[in-house]
Amino acid sequence: MKLGFIGSGNMAKAMMRGIIKSGLLPADEIMASDLSAASLEATKTSLNVNVTNDNLSVAACDIVVLSVKPQYYADVIHQIAPCVKESTLIVTIAPGMTMEKVCGLFGREIKLVRTMPNTPAMVGEGMTAACANQKVTPEEMDYVCSLLKGFGKCAVVSESMMDAVVAISGSSPAYVDIMIEALADGAVMEGMPRALAYQFAAQAVLGSAKMVLETGKHPAELKDMVCSPAGTTIEAVRVLEEKGFRSSLIEAVSACVQKARSM
Repeated sequence: MKLGFIGSGNMAKAMMRGIIKSGLLPADEIMASDLSAASLEATKTSLNVNVTNDNLSVAACDIVVLSVKPQYYADVIHQIAPCVKESTLIVTIAPGMTMEKVCGLFGREIKLVRTMPNTPAMVGEGMTAACANQKVTPEEMDYVCSLLKGFGKCAVVSESMMDAVVAISGSSPAYVDIMIEALADGAVMEGMPRALAYQFAAQAVLGSAKMVLETGKHPAELKDMVCSPAGTTIEAVRVLEEKGFRSSLIEAVSACVQKARSM
């Protein structure tokens, strides 16, 4: 099984690294292309996969991941479409690129899996959503999902949910990073060294997320466990509610979804 990546940016490298580290495919069965010689050199040096500046060479692989930005999909697909075999499985990772759009660019129905990974894949903690068209067999979908689980978790969803996935998973690491930075700024204002403030804030986010995932408790129940009567935490929560923290996150998700739908 040959796996190819057209585009060797951070997300592609994270996916390749996880797949290799998990033992799902050896490096010599993976190929990556890119217009940037520097990016290819970095990919070769760090992962020891096959690299090329020729997208058509990658298009000959059994599975081809289109790991370029959405604005480049049309150019790349028009270039490789004549070389993509009926048996080739195409995997997309771009927001806004529906299966209908992608097949339209190819000019025919292809085997297509649409996915939405996120940047925590870089540390093996990614969350990827996936859906497929009718030309993809259940066995092929299972195999793609096994590759996606090489760098985190994977869930199969309907395509109608993909824009919400972009907002709640694909883009949300940025929201969380802003929160970590802001929490650290508050601690720095109170005299804590910045490096230590980042460590405390980031570990609190990591631990809180694990509690949600591993205890099965509702986030509100976990919040209530910290909010003692007349205590410090409930006072902080009161300020967050007053300043619209919850509403800001809801509105951010909604804005992200609308942007994804317009792409």
